[in-house]
Amino acid sequence: MMALPRSMTIGRVLIVLLATASLAVGSASAQTYPNKPIRIIVAFAPGGPADVMARLIAQRMPQILGQSLIIENKPGAGGTIGARAAADSDPDGYTLLLGNTSTLVISPAVYRNIGYDPVKAFVPVAMLGVTANMLVVNPALPVKSVRELIALAKRTPGKLNYSSPGAGTPPHLIGEMFKLRTGSDIVHVPYKGGGLAMQAVIAGEVQMAFENTAVSLPYVAGGQVRGLAFTSEKRNPQAPDIPTMIEAGVADFVSASFTGIVAPAGTPAAIVGRLNAAINETLKTPDVQATLIKLSVEARFGSPEDFSAFLAGERAKWVPRVKSANIKAE
Repeated sequence: MMALPRSMTIGRVLIVLLATASLAVGSASAQTYPNKPIRIIVAFAPGGPADVMARLIAQRMPQILGQSLIIENKPGAGGTIGARAAADSDPDGYTLLLGNTSTLVISPAVYRNIGYDPVKAFVPVAMLGVTANMLVVNPALPVKSVRELIALAKRTPGKLNYSSPGAGTPPHLIGEMFKLRTGSDIVHVPYKGGGLAMQAVIAGEVQMAFENTAVSLPYVAGGQVRGLAFTSEKRNPQAPDIPTMIEAGVADFVSASFTGIVAPAGTPAAIVGRLNAAINETLKTPDVQATLIKLSVEARFGSPEDFSAFLAGERAKWVPRVKSANIKAE
């Protein structure tokens, strides 16, 4: 066999040495990680479901990691502004993204030139939980059921508005699904976060919303909005008198949203593993569990690989719906 050129042999040796050195640096970094505060970027305004989940774990994780977690809200463009900022950050474990159905699945299919590929730009760290949405209306609207709402919408086409945290977010897609399934002509009005979208319903700027249960349920309990139906398969134990959309007469209408933590691609595996363990431990603490129940969030535990597989399934489910509905945003 002909011997390899000396230059090629040296080149291969250098590659091996560099790779070994890189692994050694990553391992050393993981052993001292974290040694300064960790930033979690939330791509939506304060008060929305993503923000609520981020602040919940940020309160508890410092006791496990020994460092504080700082929440930085960067709302706009269906979550793509904040997600792009996270994607462009150093992959050292000190900048994370509170990812959700919008930023990691839907918005990349809705917006043009968002500046990041959710598959290539991030490495999954850990899932946090899933939650359904709720159809709520302003109390002044003369309807007390989904059937009455549909009838009103058909009598007044184009007159009823629904809010969402932004174009391409789950509440937006659920609203479009509602229009298709019921033949209702209602108008979408995007805001910069779930909290703002809900305040719009309360203030009467819009008449309705399909908002995340974590955001909407407290306002239903307080009487600021009227809850008509959940998008879950079963009734919510926090509000057992409110039916599901299927029970309310809209067949095969089920939808849920997720939240989870991702890191910039290239973050060392050992650091990802450290964060995953800390997040799972946080989710299992009694106080966090009790809060999640109140927020109607089903906690999800698992490895980064589990989260990766879940994301692949969500993309396979939602992206075709976005394309079939021809939903686009600039």
